[in-house]
Amino acid sequence: MNKRFVNNAAELLLRGGAFLFIMYASWVNASDKQNVNALQIHGFLSQGYVNTFGSKNDVFGDSSRGRGSFDFREIGVNASYRPLTNLQFSGQLLSRQAGEDSKGGIRVDYGFVDYTAFTTESKEFGVRLGRTKNPLGFYNDTRDVPFTRPSIILPQSIYFDRVRNIGLASDGIQLYGESRSEWGDLTAQFGIVFPQVDDRSTEVAILRTNQPGDLKPRLSYIGRMIYERDGGRLRLAITGSEVNVGYDPGRIDLLDSGSFLFFPLIFSAQYNAERWSITSEYALRRIELNGFHPLADRSFTGESFYFQGIYRFSKAWEAVLRYDFLFSDRKDRDGSEWAKRTRQPAHNFFAKDLMVGLRWNISPSIMLRTEYHRINGTGWLSVMDNPNSVLTDQHWNLFAAQISYRF
Repeated sequence: MNKRFVNNAAELLLRGGAFLFIMYASWVNASDKQNVNALQIHGFLSQGYVNTFGSKNDVFGDSSRGRGSFDFREIGVNASYRPLTNLQFSGQLLSRQAGEDSKGGIRVDYGFVDYTAFTTESKEFGVRLGRTKNPLGFYNDTRDVPFTRPSIILPQSIYFDRVRNIGLASDGIQLYGESRSEWGDLTAQFGIVFPQVDDRSTEVAILRTNQPGDLKPRLSYIGRMIYERDGGRLRLAITGSEVNVGYDPGRIDLLDSGSFLFFPLIFSAQYNAERWSITSEYALRRIELNGFHPLADRSFTGESFYFQGIYRFSKAWEAVLRYDFLFSDRKDRDGSEWAKRTRQPAHNFFAKDLMVGLRWNISPSIMLRTEYHRINGTGWLSVMDNPNSVLTDQHWNLFAAQISYRF
């Protein structure tokens, strides 16, 4: 059966399911508001537009082809059920169309059981088992929902879309705890997990091309600690992770079995006032590739940083300004050494992005966003959407718009 037909049919079913869930969720919420065990169902739909005018660089589809690309859609339905005070089941189905990296279809975004083993007025400890969101920086937990993002496109130096699945969620066990006191609230999460690496975009991002073999998840670890004061006015966080991925060669394969190790360390800070918010995150990203003979073993440390300001004119309107930079190798910031070794343009190994955006909350359920990026470098550009890196432009523009609905 034609794969495109199957994907379109699956997306149609999800749209229909979302409509039915809207009707059912309204009935559930209206029928018994005081029933704490009631099934809670929510969801979102969004349609985006991207135009990278004046360049050959494509983002989320054929965005450089004159009229831009409407090939950017997100549909999600999530549900939670609490049969006991200390036990909750949660899950979300997601369909995402975003160029060659995300081709639609339906996938389990997350699905886990949450057991709170211990709770008091000042302390809490629990465990989650299943597919959980990776506690990564400030925005990764909720990056799928357009309403919770600070912009249409998150800062790509930290929250890569071209290797989205490996960073988004993992399968395993996650421990969490919270301590609340007069000096502030401290939340900690630690996961023993297996990353998601069964998609083509992750393989291409790691190995630069689609190989006949398969990436295999290996035992990995992730942890985050967040300190909050004055109800979230001040937020500080640190995230650390060790992501382990193996490679099983195919029958006819030029590569030996190898291993990919990724060690990101992220420092996050945020200050929230009544009308404005300032957020900044800095990351060091250690990468090691070993055993992919005839490719040489290599290791390097990337560096990422962004500074972002949001101003809320009213409940309906807000503006965002952000500067975001990425260096694939902090010892080779202009990419010149990598260019000599790989024969690729030097601008493929860094990116500097100045962005300004506007958000309009038309109603509590409907939101419209626009944003403009002026970018120097293509360090985070999708390899799937841009297979010939030699043809990419170093200096380029990106305009994006998105309308979103939630229930």
